[in-house]
Amino acid sequence: MAQPHFTSINAFLEGVNLCVAFKEAGLGNNQLITYILSANATAEYACIYKGAQYPQASNKEAVSVAVSTTATLKSDKNGKVINTICLSPGSPTDLSCPPGKQLVLVSVTYNVVTLTDTINQISIGVSGNFSDTFVDLV
Repeated sequence: MAQPHFTSINAFLEGVNLCVAFKEAGLGNNQLITYILSANATAEYACIYKGAQYPQASNKEAVSVAVSTTATLKSDKNGKVINTICLSPGSPTDLSCPPGKQLVLVSVTYNVVTLTDTINQISIGVSGNFSDTFVDLV
């Protein structure tokens, strides 16, 4: 049997979430494999007036945290796992909006992305920054 190894990995944003599509081969047939997807995430939140206009928000909070999620997946009859796992950004901790304003996610950036197969103790990193802006504060 071949040694477990990642044969492909691709990270992309899906809305506010960071998703990683991957393929791991060299696994036993029909085995449960636990994966941890981790990254550093910076999310900027703001309180803005409800409606279509986005005046300069005075209430803002940037949240920079390590985020992770765990998924247990079953290898196929050929000893492969082909799947996608997604992460969400951190939530604001100290920001509450006054009446008439709503809390929105302004932007998000993910980096230092790592996928780990905890059963076989192997990891693969994804280089780069993955970011998007959802509200343009003027």
